[in-house]
Amino acid sequence: MRNARAAHPTRRGILAAGGAIGLGAALAACGDDDAKSGGSGDGAGTGKSGPWSFKDDRGTTVKLDSVPKNIVAFTGVAAALWDYGVQVKGVFGPTTTKDGKPDVQAGDLDVAKVTVLGNEWGKLNVEKYASLAPEVLITTTFDTAGTLWSVPEESKDKVAKLAPSVAVSVFDRQLTQPLQRMWELAESLGADMKAKKVTDAKAAFEKAAARLRAAAKTKPEIRVLAGSASADLFYVSGTNLSVDLEYFKALGVNFVEPSEDAKKATGGWFESLSWENVDKYPADIIIMDDRASTIQPADITEGTWKQLPAVKAGQVIARSPEPILSYDKCTPLLDNLAEAIENAKKVG
Repeated sequence: MRNARAAHPTRRGILAAGGAIGLGAALAACGDDDAKSGGSGDGAGTGKSGPWSFKDDRGTTVKLDSVPKNIVAFTGVAAALWDYGVQVKGVFGPTTTKDGKPDVQAGDLDVAKVTVLGNEWGKLNVEKYASLAPEVLITTTFDTAGTLWSVPEESKDKVAKLAPSVAVSVFDRQLTQPLQRMWELAESLGADMKAKKVTDAKAAFEKAAARLRAAAKTKPEIRVLAGSASADLFYVSGTNLSVDLEYFKALGVNFVEPSEDAKKATGGWFESLSWENVDKYPADIIIMDDRASTIQPADITEGTWKQLPAVKAGQVIARSPEPILSYDKCTPLLDNLAEAIENAKKVG
């Protein structure tokens, strides 16, 4: 529910609004080739044949007579599979910007090669979906119930009847877990996980993780705040529940943590602040939600924001609350934060 549709926020509404932490406007309104060629090949993968099955993070096992070719996936999932050489047929979720370029959540996905079934969160054209003769739908889940991310609540039953679904959980676990699950899923779909591009990407991720751990250990005094901006509110994310923040914290990053009482209204995800109170939590680095549905730092006009020490010091970088779950796309997240900490001055 990116737009107001209820008087009170539901768990799904909060997650949609925050995208698992911080999409402001909607919550305010609610009040609640192959792998070697980088995914340029045609078809689902490398031509693996025979029966296919995959047990997802809901505990659901999907079984098909052959490896699915007609795959429909949430955009971020499609982008991750693309990095492993698996091409999907249709996508739903933020895919292209107004000028037709790939959305940040589309990564390197060739958006011209997929059918877009809905170009924003929570939109999926069922008739168009059916016309693709889908064999499987793949997305993530942000809760213990296994709710399919971005599948519209009002049409989920119709969607379920057309094809089985696979969900990779990104709820209350560290980033390395869903990364491994996406790796396993791509491999099951025929991706060549021994391709140099793939193994190099994983090695680069491990190197970046070591770099971030070292940076955090060298500068434990540097406090990092995860934020997201809307027209009316500023959101401060807690590290609990989010795959990226939980992992960064495990590597030693010193995060600003909103109070537990303040997070209760959002199921533990984040705290909402008015722009007048945006300076509530001192921070040396601010990592900001990079999704197109949020206001980006360069476009924030609030004077209170501009006076924040981290902003004045130029110590603001991007954060991906819905990371593309490939090693290639997650490595820069680690490197960018490590670099920011390495170069940061104590200002908060």
